[in-house]
Amino acid sequence: MVYITRIEHFNAAHKLFNPNWSKAENEAVFGKCANENWHGHNFTLHVTLSGEPNPDTGFVFDVKKLSTIINAFVIDRLDHKNLNLDVDFMQGKICSIENLIIGIWEQLAPNLPPDVRLHGMKLYETPRIYVEYFGK
Repeated sequence: MVYITRIEHFNAAHKLFNPNWSKAENEAVFGKCANENWHGHNFTLHVTLSGEPNPDTGFVFDVKKLSTIINAFVIDRLDHKNLNLDVDFMQGKICSIENLIIGIWEQLAPNLPPDVRLHGMKLYETPRIYVEYFGK
């Protein structure tokens, strides 16, 4: 089994807050991330596929094609957006990095060719904070 990863970047703003809580409760749990005026991150997304190399190409999957798919179904929808307001698949969810990576998976997985296996994803919010997701 071979694993190949494509890395993409996007910039986006969000805030962490629970609409069922008071401002004080949100600030107590989320701190500066509950800022009413939002805050932004330079996100880095790692998308890893797994499989056996094709004998004709040597590729598990063409990473240029993977980049095109990631950009069409994920990056173009997130880059320079307010994740809380502008991104339909984040509506009604607390806009945590954990919920974001699940949403990204749900956008990307059905748009990959049927013979491609999405192994996992890693999303960096900062150089010191990231999440990994391997599907359900």
